[in-house]
Amino acid sequence: MRGGLIVMGGGRMGAALVGGLLAAGWEPETVTVVEADASRRAELERTLSGVTVVAEPPPTVRDESTTTTAPGGPIGAVVAVKPADAEPAVRGLAASGPGRVLSIMAGVRLARLERWVGPEVAVLRAMPNTPALIGAGMSGLAGGSAAGAADVAWAGQILGAVGQVVTVAEAALDAVTGLSGSGPAYIFLVAEALIAAGVERGLDPAVSRQLAVETIAGAGRLLKETGEDPEKLRAQVTSPGGTTQAGLEVLESRGLREAFGAAVRAATERSEAMSGS
Repeated sequence: MRGGLIVMGGGRMGAALVGGLLAAGWEPETVTVVEADASRRAELERTLSGVTVVAEPPPTVRDESTTTTAPGGPIGAVVAVKPADAEPAVRGLAASGPGRVLSIMAGVRLARLERWVGPEVAVLRAMPNTPALIGAGMSGLAGGSAAGAADVAWAGQILGAVGQVVTVAEAALDAVTGLSGSGPAYIFLVAEALIAAGVERGLDPAVSRQLAVETIAGAGRLLKETGEDPEKLRAQVTSPGGTTQAGLEVLESRGLREAFGAAVRAATERSEAMSGS
């Protein structure tokens, strides 16, 4: 048995993490979700069968002789509340005595989290993206001053239940946010533009949507499963003087690369500002 887990916040991402853990084989009775909203608690009780859903963190007794807690208590916690609710949520959680805390809140740095939970607790911070909702997420993970290899592995196991994980220094998490955290929205905007362009050229809206969505999904799968560089795959589909070259020349001439670079830079800088760096 891997031990218990408290998930602070039963929103979409918190629920997605719990669902991923259950699908990965975690026993429902080892997971407790803390959710302040009564209607959301009722919904979680229906959708997460066997998981304990409560309004406040449960009291536990820390076993100081081990890295876990006493029987029945959690060895770790995930904080998935809104950043505005961070301090009271984390301080309330600290009273439950978790040995490890993983935060997936944007803009709340490790130093603040460590101050709120106390010096003996291993604290980690991650930035997952929304495809985690379907088990296809991408997360950047950074460990705090008290987090060792076992703690990083624990957090990686949690996040790995809903996608892939890379370990980075905390200073890199703002760039992770700018690229991966915000990245799905960039792709959705590309999809919007492709659908609109297809409709403009006379396609039925439903057909244009299907063509755009499946093209993006298929291209992503090809890029991931072949392991090829994107430049090589692009060259393979670009015949000299052909249709793809004509389209790519327009995108290059209108600054597509610069636009994406500026978008990642702006999102990164906004993340830095939110974090107070």
